[in-house]
Amino acid sequence: MRKMQKEVDEYIGQFKEGYFSPLAMMARLTEELGELAREVNHHYGDKPKKSTEEEKTIEEELGDVLFVAICLANSLDIDLQTAHDHVMNKFQTRDKDRWTKIKEEEK
Repeated sequence: MRKMQKEVDEYIGQFKEGYFSPLAMMARLTEELGELAREVNHHYGDKPKKSTEEEKTIEEELGDVLFVAICLANSLDIDLQTAHDHVMNKFQTRDKDRWTKIKEEEK
């Protein structure tokens, strides 16, 4: 994660404008999530793509979401590795018995 954050920071650092405001990035993240939702709906839902629509992939849209999330984190000096570690610890402790685990012999 830190490598990705550094790479994005170096990319954004080339430009005088720098990072957008957190509110603008939140709007952009919402927009990108909508585009991801649309692609998932086209592939797995009941809404086929129109013949006039540009071909995009779920992978591409996830990449866009990740890029904007990294930009937001960088602009707020948030280390995403630390954030990830925190949330994984939460799931592994608070939610450890929430779901039915696969038994070793079932793997």
